[in-house]
Amino acid sequence: MLIRPSQIPILPKEPTSSVPEYSSNKQPVHVSPIVFKGDIKEAIKKKLELAALNEKLGQDDCFYVLDLGQLYRQHLKWKRCLPRIKPYYAVQCNPDIKIIKYLATLGLDFDCITGPEMKKVMDLGIDASRIYYAHTCKQASYLRFAADHSVKTMTFDNVDELYKIKALSPNAQLLLRIITDDSKAQWGTGNKFGASLSAVESLLKIAKKLALDVIGVSFDVGSGCSDTSSYQVALENSRKVFDQAKNLGFDFHLLDINGDGFLGIDQPGKPSFRQLAANISKTLDSLFTPDVQVMAETGRFYTASTLTVCCQIVGRKMLPTQNENDVYRNYMYFVNDGLHGSFAPRLLYQDVLNLKVLMKDNVCMYRKTVKEPTYPCSVWGHTCEPGDCLTENTRLPLLTAGDWIYAENMGAYTIANSHFCGFQRPKTVYVDTYRNL
Repeated sequence: MLIRPSQIPILPKEPTSSVPEYSSNKQPVHVSPIVFKGDIKEAIKKKLELAALNEKLGQDDCFYVLDLGQLYRQHLKWKRCLPRIKPYYAVQCNPDIKIIKYLATLGLDFDCITGPEMKKVMDLGIDASRIYYAHTCKQASYLRFAADHSVKTMTFDNVDELYKIKALSPNAQLLLRIITDDSKAQWGTGNKFGASLSAVESLLKIAKKLALDVIGVSFDVGSGCSDTSSYQVALENSRKVFDQAKNLGFDFHLLDINGDGFLGIDQPGKPSFRQLAANISKTLDSLFTPDVQVMAETGRFYTASTLTVCCQIVGRKMLPTQNENDVYRNYMYFVNDGLHGSFAPRLLYQDVLNLKVLMKDNVCMYRKTVKEPTYPCSVWGHTCEPGDCLTENTRLPLLTAGDWIYAENMGAYTIANSHFCGFQRPKTVYVDTYRNL
């Protein structure tokens, strides 16, 4: 069992109406007591049993199992590997309220990109001072909302945004987002956000003229970037901007390295999180004195490994092969989720989707090896959209309608509110495998 460091708030053994106060504003966060007592396998078995008993009532829908305890493990890893960098949870990555509440108790602050996200966080009793408005081109009504609720820290990357902020939120504390090389990322944002280094001086001069408070630099090497050189170059460029700002009379003291490049799951052939963190920390300490505060907007690191998506096979097609003696050895499976729901990240990232058998012939197979022949197959989503294909070429044992499959490490950018074709968001079963050890 892992040992909890004394400096990290500990959740109570039994859920109560509130959890221990978090550090910055001493306000309690109320937590719902509905968290499954047991491990993931037990939760899945009970959910499948319920589905089997109530299929006629429509209880055969796709569902999630979300392990809150994994959030704690990831936080401990962050504190060990990146002690200098304060994590801000990116709400857009997974807006589940229980995740936000849980991370609040661990002392995380929050990265929001819209008014509704800010409101969701504040409605949980979290103070506005813990919110970072991380969008460089803000909707006017959201900017007014931020000003009205004292959300001050935010980003910009262009002249028009400076004038908009001056008009609607003149007391804001600003970070200048710069463009960095995101070519090594799974999904880059440099074509959309960030100011070039050549534009930095003019932007800072205009900010000075408008009497706006610019306090630091922000950059993003892209989502899913595990290339250490990308961070090194971005940090070196940030140092240059700090120096430019000092020459213009600014006192920069905050650096945002984003952090969505941290996958949360080590992948073969790529640096581990520990290795990546060691390189970043070394470069940080060589370029920035301890008085410079460092933060990171991170979502995938915390949530990617928390969620398991469980889908039922609702239909099957058997496709003949060219070998006349080997008929029906290729299959098309149709499941009750898809690219317009839980598997939407497949549209952005090219990670290998490892689908496994969850239940076959009414037997739960979670994390068991199915000792049966496998066959080439494709797995298709539940919408009418012809491109709704989870994977075109994989191998699974012979399955039929009513069997279940699952995918692990699905906690990042999965929980969406898409109602395409009328399908609803799956229900979530919560467990805490840390507290229940």
